[in-house]
Parts: sequence; C-alpha cells; structure tokens
Amino acid sequence: MSEVKRACAAREPPKPNPTPFESVALLLQGGGALGAYQAGVYEALAEREIEPTWIAGISIGAINSAIIAGNAPADRVAKLRQFWEMASSGAQAWHGLPKLLHDGIARSLVNQLAAGVVLANGVPGFFSPRLPPPPLQVAGTPGAISWYDTSALKPTLEQLVDFDRINRPPEGKAAMRFSIGAVNVRTGNFAYFDNATDHIRPEHIMASGALPPAFPPVEIAGEYYWDGGMVSNTPLDWVLSARSELDTLIFQVDLWSAEGPLPMDLPGVAVRMKEVQYSSRTRAATDEFRERQKLRAAFQELLKHMPPELAARPEARLLADASDPAVYNIVQLIYRSPTYEGESKDYEFSRQTMEDHWRAGYQDACKTLAHPEVLTLPTEPSGVAVYDFLHPRQPQHAAAKPEKDGQ
Repeated sequence: MSEVKRACAAREPPKPNPTPFESVALLLQGGGALGAYQAGVYEALAEREIEPTWIAGISIGAINSAIIAGNAPADRVAKLRQFWEMASSGAQAWHGLPKLLHDGIARSLVNQLAAGVVLANGVPGFFSPRLPPPPLQVAGTPGAISWYDTSALKPTLEQLVDFDRINRPPEGKAAMRFSIGAVNVRTGNFAYFDNATDHIRPEHIMASGALPPAFPPVEIAGEYYWDGGMVSNTPLDWVLSARSELDTLIFQVDLWSAEGPLPMDLPGVAVRMKEVQYSSRTRAATDEFRERQKLRAAFQELLKHMPPELAARPEARLLADASDPAVYNIVQLIYRSPTYEGESKDYEFSRQTMEDHWRAGYQDACKTLAHPEVLTLPTEPSGVAVYDFLHPRQPQHAAAKPEKDGQ
C-alpha cells in the first residue's frame, strides 16, 4: 500500500492536532471480514494524528475497537495489521491466480472458493468448526447451538489488547472511552458494555461478535449475549444520546450500505437482504439527530431572551437541561462492495480480499480528509454538519443542487 500512502501524503501532509473539536468519536459497524476496511480508515486517521477520544463498535467493529483502545497510538496500526494478517492466513492459495483476479466473474468464483475454505476450516485465531457438528452434540451445550467454536479468540485478544489500558480510569493518561454492543439472549434487550461503567474483559468483545447460529452466546455475569448487530449494527445512537456537551467530530465507518441496486437474481437478493438488515439506517439516524439539534439550538436562542421569571419555570429548566450546546460534525465512510464479492463477503477472509478492503478504507479516508470542512466546526443553525464525500445523497430533483454537506 506504499504507493497509495505516497499519493495521499502528496495531497494532504499530516498535521499535528489538526482538529478544533474537543472530542473525536470513531464508530465501527459490524461486518465480519469487511472489517479490514475499518483498519484502513483508522490508519489514514492515525497518519494525521486524529486519534479518537471515544471509540465504539459492534461485532468485528468491537474487535477493531478493542485493538485500537487497548494499545498506545504508536502501536495500533501494527496490532491491527497483526490481527488481520492472522485472520487472513488460512487462504493463501488464491495468491497464485493474479490474472483471474482482474476478471469479475473469475474473481467471484475465487472469492466463493475462499469463503468455502473458511466455512470448512474456520479462521486462525478466531473460530474453528465444531466436530462433531451441532446435531450430534448434547442438547444445551455450546456445541449444540453453534456451528463454530470461538474459544481461540480469547487468547488472540489477550495477546493483542492491553485490557488494563482500556479499563484505565478517565483521569488516567491517554485514556479513551470504549463502548461495545451486544444482545441479551434471555431478554432480547440491547446492552452496551462501556468502560465508563464496566470493567471490560475479552468476554465482552467476544459477546459483541457472537453471531448465531455460527457462534455460541457468551456468558457475562450470569447472562448470555449474542452479537449486537442482531438489533442495531451501529453504535451511533449510543454516542449521540450521551450529552457530553463537547464539540464532537464523529467518524461513522459503515460496512453495509443501505442504498443499492434492485437485485436481478436470487444471489443479488441475498446480498441486498444483508445490506438492508445490517446497515442500521445510519443516514436516517443522522437526519433525525440534526432535526433534534435544530430544535435544541432554537430553544437555547429563545432562552437568552426570556424574562428571568419565565426562564426559572420548571418547564423552561427541563428544556434547558435537554438542550445540548455542543456542535457536531458527522463524517460517514460507507464501504461499497464490488459485485463480485457476493453474499459471502462478510466471511471471505482471504489475504487478497483483506488487502483490498484495507486499501479501500485507507483511500476513502484520504479522499474524505482532503476536504477541509471535515475538520472545521459547523456553522449550520442546527450545529450539526453531516458529510459523505464518497457517495453523496442524490438531490430530490434533477435540477436541484446537492446540499453543502454532501448529503
């Protein structure tokens, strides 16, 4: 990826402390093998010394988040690379087909073969198939309710993540807020494990990525948890609902696109089903948040002109407490997969595809960061600016111009 890095550096040299925001949040969606895209995005941010003060993830996003939060800034990219090279080490055979990789149909076949290897053999340091398979296991045991054993993931996390660093008190040097989501199997309720209130262990990360029926639920304090993506595959709502009152720059890194073409065959239907299910309506959430902030900003302005006796009323104090004076930039980086990846793209862990995903994330982040407004405090009346320079939202009418924020 050295050629890509040189091109990015030529456009926009890294700057120390380049952002005026008080908080930088990095939000990582779930998506299995697609998660190498997030590692590429983080590498581009790190080169510009844009380090998160709050990182939140779901599923594979939780693993990437743990590696980032659980290491010193100088070590984070190397640790991410170590994990992804380990996870993609089981499908080296496809390196011998360079010519085929440039043809869409052939590449699709190669990817399907690589995904088949994962289904049969698992992923090193992550999961392995159960033998005997679940139908031959004793009912009620983990082996009877999941196709794969994820016990190898715990020593991998312990090797790559300093959990003492994640659990360091907020006043500690280089502390970072850390949040990951999971679903309580018994109640069906969504739960966030957050180092502001919880002591984070490898089991929390494993729970966030325990997608059934492939993986077994993970026990934490007497309760069992599945993958958070079953309910919400993005931690955006969790971060936006927290009133930090800090001007915040949010990088939302999605692995599934809500927008896509009409399927033309059953394989296309399977792809769109996954994309719609796991995209979590990110853009709808940001639109709703922007409208809420607009109302809050309007009340803050009205409050300045209220007579003291009116401002002291319980109703006015209630609205004042609910009004967040902070401003937000929400920067969306959404992976758009080529058609050859197909339905198996979230469990196709071959080395070639991992490198493609990482490179795509790095390049997309470079393109986005080349726009200076991303690192500029918003001036919109709502105090919220939303940017997507990779896939801007189409205007409602052909003659209309795109909005300033690229939406």
